[in-house]
Amino acid sequence: MFELIVLCVVSYLLGSIPTSVWVGKWFYGIDIREHGSGNAGATNTFRVLGAKAAVPVFLFDVAKGFMMPFVSVYFIESFPNDPYLYKIIIGIFAVVGHIFPLFANFKGGKGVATLLGMTLGISPLPSLLAFSVFIIVFMIFRYVSLGSLTAAVFFPFFIYFFSNDSLSLWIFAVVAIVLLFYTHRSNIKRLINGTENKISFRKRN
Repeated sequence: MFELIVLCVVSYLLGSIPTSVWVGKWFYGIDIREHGSGNAGATNTFRVLGAKAAVPVFLFDVAKGFMMPFVSVYFIESFPNDPYLYKIIIGIFAVVGHIFPLFANFKGGKGVATLLGMTLGISPLPSLLAFSVFIIVFMIFRYVSLGSLTAAVFFPFFIYFFSNDSLSLWIFAVVAIVLLFYTHRSNIKRLINGTENKISFRKRN
């Protein structure tokens, strides 16, 4: 139990690294939360600063969620009869850290990239399939939020058909839907109203 607590704390601190905020301040002299949508994530980084800044932000945010669940097997044994439960607990702390980062006054992003990294560290195939859904929806409609929400809805089905029988993993997949719909509630309103911003791939100076 002590090892689990330590890993959860480390996972939260790792998740709390405000990648987009630090990249914006260190390399561009701005607080990304004061521009664009105000969200401290890769999508808003892309809108405001372009792909050169957004790609490393996205990759690091994914790595934040992936690392601790993936390496945890070297520190603690599985919960009885459920090899996923402790990974889920540890990974959730990274996502919470991204949404409420200690190092950025608890004002972070929406957790999509970090949640993707977490699920990749726990159940890779369903996660990659869900990410494929995101890519397809995004390429058709150009809405990151719509792609993220659609992928979240499909994720439990991929867990059911392509992962081992784990009640905790399936429950987590359902909870992830609730979490993403909550963090995207303003985006949902804009999607309904037709005012959500699309991603443009026009070259930035």
